[in-house]
Parts: sequence; structure tokens; C-alpha cells
Amino acid sequence: MRMTIAVVLLAAGPSVAGADVLALTPPMGWNSWNKFGCDVSEKLMKEMADAFVASGMKDAGYQYLVIDDCWQVRRDAEGRIVADPDRFPSGMKALADYVHGKGLKFGLYSDAGTGTCQKRPGSKDHEDVDARAYAGWGVDYLKYDWCNAEGQDTRDSYARMSRALRASGRPIVFSICEWGSTKPWTWAPGVGHLWRSTGDIQDCWDCGKDWGGLGVVKIIDLQADLHPFAGPGHWNDPDMLEVGNGGLNAAEARSHFSFWALLAAPLMAGNDLRTMSAETRAILTNREVIAVDQDPLGMQGRKVRDDGEREVWMKPLADGAKAVILFNRGAAPGSVAVAWEDVSLAPRTKALVRDLWKKADAGSFTGRYEVTVGPHDVVMVRITPAP
Repeated sequence: MRMTIAVVLLAAGPSVAGADVLALTPPMGWNSWNKFGCDVSEKLMKEMADAFVASGMKDAGYQYLVIDDCWQVRRDAEGRIVADPDRFPSGMKALADYVHGKGLKFGLYSDAGTGTCQKRPGSKDHEDVDARAYAGWGVDYLKYDWCNAEGQDTRDSYARMSRALRASGRPIVFSICEWGSTKPWTWAPGVGHLWRSTGDIQDCWDCGKDWGGLGVVKIIDLQADLHPFAGPGHWNDPDMLEVGNGGLNAAEARSHFSFWALLAAPLMAGNDLRTMSAETRAILTNREVIAVDQDPLGMQGRKVRDDGEREVWMKPLADGAKAVILFNRGAAPGSVAVAWEDVSLAPRTKALVRDLWKKADAGSFTGRYEVTVGPHDVVMVRITPAP
């Protein structure tokens, strides 16, 4: 599987703050790649749109239904991209209309190189014609990959598509996917709205692949120093969610989702929405955790305490509260504590602590909060200072 970066198109002008009204909170949606790879079709996407609504994902805040690689097969005599007529017999405009009819938004995938990662036509030297096609079809989100781009400059290549999307006249979230290889957090604000900050995620806890795939905990570690670069309209993207795909146990899936929320990451589910278990649905639709991700202050969380296998991570929230993850990366249960000084609260402050997975108040505490955390698990709390 190839790496991907997400970028959001600036609706008007080059400034992320002010002129741009897209991705003011991290995009939430679903992408076909993690579960289905190249096995995409009109039928699948319509069924997924139906399940998107029936499962409660839409009501929980998810919006974008994104087809990843393999929807396109060639270009016509005028250079226009052609969708696979066997798999998408009604065409992309009709499919987008169906998705929009469900109250959702529609996304597609392309690549900055001559070909996509799966050898389908890329957008190099076709940026304008592709952007016009996407706008005409009703596309709301473009994921733009970085395969088959030898000799190209990332900044130039992504800026070309960014300009083409703006010129199309349709607001389109532009997701940059160059896998963090050129530190896009340093140059992509104003080009895209989100950018991949790591290699591709794998459906496992602490693994790695020779070609660059990374387990969940390895990706978490790579986010620790990137918090200064995220905010409304410009987000670090640690890749799509693997919750519900079978490689993580319940604790690991809960940790995965908790960290993506604390990191102000795009929440792009990648499981089969039609058949997900009650456990998976409960994780993906936990509104209290989602609210941390979607907090309007838009700050990315950061690690504030590291005691080896026990860690504390914190995200400031718009109302003055702190979202906190007490993380146990070890193989046995252990006690994890957060001191108020760790999260920039005065030691004598009295604060209400709410457990976001239990969806219950833990009580009022002064100075610190301590709890036992299971292996590979988290306790995620909201700490609200008393008035």
C-alpha cells in the first residue's frame, strides 16, 4: 500500500486563516483503501453511503466518502480522465449525486506523478483538466498521492494542483499524500489543508514493513514534535484509521482512535461500514472523543510526560479544559498519573475529571489524577478547572 497525504483546497486566496473556510476542523469521513484496496465499484460506494447513514457515522460527524486508487482507467483523446466503465457504469457525476443525496460529501483520489501507485493515469501535466472534471462531477475532497513522480519537486507539483482546484470554482478539500518525505508541515499550509506526516499505516500495533508501512504506536511516536504545525485549515495527517479491520484488539483500537482525536488528526475510517461490530461502531462514534478532535481551538495534542512505558499526552481545548490521555504502552497493567503541572494547571486547582470512554464523571480532584491503565490501552479524560 502506498503512502498518502491529505490537503484541503483553499476556497479563496492563498491564506489559510481568514479567506479559507474549508477544514477548519479536521476532516472526518471514510476511505476505501485500507479495507478494499483496488476492489472499488459504484455498487460498493452506494452501499457504503447507505451504511454511512444507517450506522450513525453521519450523525456522529463523518462527512466525506472517498474512493481511493483504481477508479480510473485511461484518458480520452482530449486528455480527460475516464472512470472504469465496468465498475462505475453510471459515471462519477451520478455517483456523486447519490452520495450528496445522502447528505454526505464525495471524494476521489489522484496522484501528482505520471501514474498512480496502482499504475492508473496520474495527474502530472493534466492538473487543470482533472480539476475541472472533478468540479464538474461534484467532488468535494481530493487525496493526492506521490507515486511515479521521479524527478518532480513536491512543492511545485502540489502547488500546481492546488492552483487548479482553486481555479475550478468549486471548494475542494485537498489532501496531500507525500508521506512526510519532505516535511510538508513546513511548506504545505496554504497549498493544502492536510498533509500526511508519516508513511502508510498498517493494521497492527507495533510493527513495520520493509517498504515503509508502520504500526499504530510507531506512527503515534512520529507525531510528538509536530504539534506547532497544526491548526484550523492545516492539519498533520498520520493516515487513515484501522479501527475495525481486525489487526488491533479492543484496547489497541481504543488507543488508536483516542490518539488520532488528541492529535487533531483527520478521522478517516477505513473499515467495512456495512458489517462493523457493535464494539467498532462504539469506538468510531464516541461523540465525546470526537469532540476532542473537532475542538474549534484546533490545537494538536502533545506528550507532556514520559515515564518509559507510561506516558501522559495533553490537548488544550477552547473552553479552557484539557483533554488528557493516560497511556500504557507496556504489556501489563500499570498505574499512570497526571499532575496538574503536567497540563499547565496550578497545583492547587480543583478540577472535574470526566472519563471519555466510560462517559462518566470520575469526580473532582486537586493536584493530580491517577488510574490503572491496561496494556496497550488508554484512559482518556477531560480535565475542567472549577470556576
